[in-house]
Amino acid sequence: MLLEEKNIATVFKAFCDENRVRILKLLITGEKCACVLLDDLSITQPTLSHHMKILCDSGIVIGRKEGKWTHYSISSEGAATAMELLQALTTVSSYESKPCCEK
Repeated sequence: MLLEEKNIATVFKAFCDENRVRILKLLITGEKCACVLLDDLSITQPTLSHHMKILCDSGIVIGRKEGKWTHYSISSEGAATAMELLQALTTVSSYESKPCCEK
């Protein structure tokens, strides 16, 4: 269970930073080279690398190396997994819960 929770946290960590949200918003229009992301975001290359590692580790973004640059895009499989996880974590179960205390 702990490993599953760690994987879930890794996916949702991708959404917990304004820069990463901005990157995702740029990627919804299609694949972007890291150089384009750097120009659009006005951040340093090491900062972009940090955010892209988190996004790629989550599975939501995939990178494709071309020459000295990496081109990034949203992974449809990773996005579907994130949506499934959110649905699973927020769907109220119909099973009976234990009372909070015994009287």
